[in-house]
Amino acid sequence: MAIPILKNWQQYFLNPDEGLGSSYERIVINNKLLEICKKYNVNNLLESPSFGFTGVSGINSFAAAKKNIKTTLVDHNQQRINLIAKFWSMHNASCQIHFTKTYSDLPFDDNQFDLSWNFSAMWFTKNLNASLSELCRVSKKAVFICVPNRSGLGYIFQKISGKKELKKYLKEENIIPKNIIREMNLLGWKLIENDYIDCPWWPDIGMPKAKFLKYFGLDWLIKEKNNSPVTIMDYYDGKDANFASKMMKHYWFEKNAPNFIKKFWSHHKYFLFEPK
Repeated sequence: MAIPILKNWQQYFLNPDEGLGSSYERIVINNKLLEICKKYNVNNLLESPSFGFTGVSGINSFAAAKKNIKTTLVDHNQQRINLIAKFWSMHNASCQIHFTKTYSDLPFDDNQFDLSWNFSAMWFTKNLNASLSELCRVSKKAVFICVPNRSGLGYIFQKISGKKELKKYLKEENIIPKNIIREMNLLGWKLIENDYIDCPWWPDIGMPKAKFLKYFGLDWLIKEKNNSPVTIMDYYDGKDANFASKMMKHYWFEKNAPNFIKKFWSHHKYFLFEPK
């Protein structure tokens, strides 16, 4: 869950060092998003909400924008919107970004976007049905939703340790899969694909992986002895062409683990819907 992001999201705009966990997460999510964009021949997409537990706010759709897919973001914090717009401009990428209070009244036309999606963000919406209804209204081809894996041991640990903040700031019922699937079905959309995603060999512990491994004397597993920053922005800016391949070296566990293992170890689940 990484509850601290609720309080420290500003710091990533000054120092986009996200560490190994979020960097790996971004690459596997990028791969899935681009796979979906290719499948549906997506020319434009909407990310709403665009704020989730992912380090640098507002860059979940950066990979799609780099593929010349017209990208629109929606956020509920004006300060963050300003920082996102500046950040994208600094990194030579383009997006449209809009403010909303509730995500239940989006300022877009019907069927305006080929794809709408969000990542670890549905629990920031006030009303699940109204928010999903708007995503369906403005989407033409598909809706792609990723949520934290509530069966994951990391999630359960973080939920216990951050119980008060979870209840105060988030609506956990909005990330329960059966609730999302039920509402989407009532809205006339069918589930065509769902699976676990973001399942590296380390647990979802909400702290730097090197620090976690050091507790157990296993920090040698991660070759970051010089404590150099780990940021996907170097990849997007063309400074580290091998960034994605370095992250995918950790994909072996996700690729080979059976679902009964992923159920308790994966960090997220995804759901892909089409109109009925």
